[in-house]
Amino acid sequence: MKRKTNVRYLSELALLTALVLLMAYTPLGYLKTPWGVEITFIVIPVAVGSVILGPLAGGFLGLVFGLTSFFQCFGASPLGAMLLQVNILGTFFCCVVNRVLVGVIPGLLYLVLKRFDRTRVAGIALCCFLTPVLNTVLYIVGNWFIFADTWLNISVTTYGYSGEGGPSLLAFMMGLVAVNGLAEAVSCLVLGTAICKALQKMGNRNEVQLV
Repeated sequence: MKRKTNVRYLSELALLTALVLLMAYTPLGYLKTPWGVEITFIVIPVAVGSVILGPLAGGFLGLVFGLTSFFQCFGASPLGAMLLQVNILGTFFCCVVNRVLVGVIPGLLYLVLKRFDRTRVAGIALCCFLTPVLNTVLYIVGNWFIFADTWLNISVTTYGYSGEGGPSLLAFMMGLVAVNGLAEAVSCLVLGTAICKALQKMGNRNEVQLV
């Protein structure tokens, strides 16, 4: 029985990993916007893996997501390429380390919430909603602390911002991604929750492990 569970776990993790890779290198994963910030739907399989398979699996999927994002900085993403020239390690942190946390935190939260949610619906929905929110907030905060001087001194990266910098620039950046974050959160809430419940029903399980 344990062997069957391990096979199913590895199979589902492999499937979600393949989905992350597919979405990362096709238009399925990113929706480009006129203001230069991309709406990403790759957070959906990350959220599903974190809830269904646990925080370690979520962290692995977040790592794969982050690495694909980092690799795009070598040409596919103009903004990423610019940040890469400024600070390679800082770019790696924003792209990869943050995404690992994006996969781990919702899984840990779900382990707590499922104790108080008999149907699991509320816990799943909250974690699916939280995943893209974390992705947006951690990315923007990381960018601010690591690349603040770049954002303040290179006008092209601010997409027309002409304020006095400091907190007003941070507010501008948060406003810039507000629409993106909302679109990601709503899509992950609806699709992620539906997929998680379907997988739980198919697998006849309500429990999730740490791995």
